[in-house]
Amino acid sequence: MPKTYPFPQDLLDAQASLDETRAACELYALTLPWSAEPMPGWEANKQLHSNYISEKPDSPGYTDEQAAEVARFRARILELSTIVFSHPFWATLGDDVVKARSALLHAHDQPAEV
Repeated sequence: MPKTYPFPQDLLDAQASLDETRAACELYALTLPWSAEPMPGWEANKQLHSNYISEKPDSPGYTDEQAAEVARFRARILELSTIVFSHPFWATLGDDVVKARSALLHAHDQPAEV
């Protein structure tokens, strides 16, 4: 069984917020054009031993609102990452800090039901 760590609640909350913000950013990105700037579409040549032809439609680029929302997500992710990475708890662990950081990533996982 993996070792557990006494993570402070504020660190757990920051990691949970970071996970939620990243997920929301990824979902939002799926709604955006493939390029932030207006770009012409393209079609690649058919590849050997494949019928797949890679292509992209024209991209209108991001609107000002979309660009602002992406910037907001990125700023929040940076803020939360900084809180998690620089938390004073890490200084209390000595050589165990790498394992503890990995454990924090799974601290909110729900155990599998049997």
